[in-house]
Amino acid sequence: MAIKSKPRIKVPSEAKAGEIIEIKTLISHEMETGQRKDSTGKPIPRAIINKFTASFNGKTFFEADWFTSVSANPYQAFFYKASESGEFTFTWKDDDGSEQTATAKLTVA
Repeated sequence: MAIKSKPRIKVPSEAKAGEIIEIKTLISHEMETGQRKDSTGKPIPRAIINKFTASFNGKTFFEADWFTSVSANPYQAFFYKASESGEFTFTWKDDDGSEQTATAKLTVA
C-alpha cells in the first residue's frame, strides 16, 4: 500500500534565534498490521509506515522507527531549537518502499 495521502504539518514560519518551537505532523494511512485475515482466511500483508525522519537544511535531527503497534493516521510532535533560517524536510517511508515528503520553511530573525 503506497502512501497516497498528503501529510499535514504545522511549523511556525518565524522564530527568534534560540527559541524552542513545536513541530506537529500527521499523515493518513491505514497501517495494516499483518495480523488480520481476509474473507478467505489468508493473512493480509503488513503495510505500515515504518520510518519517519525530520531534517533541517539537509541534516537529520529526528528519526522514529515505527512498528505494528503504531495507530492508523500516525501523529508525531516534537521540539526543535531554532538557530538559523532554512527548510525542514519530513519523510515517511512505507513497508513497500514508497515515500512521502513534505517541506516547510523557517525564518529566524
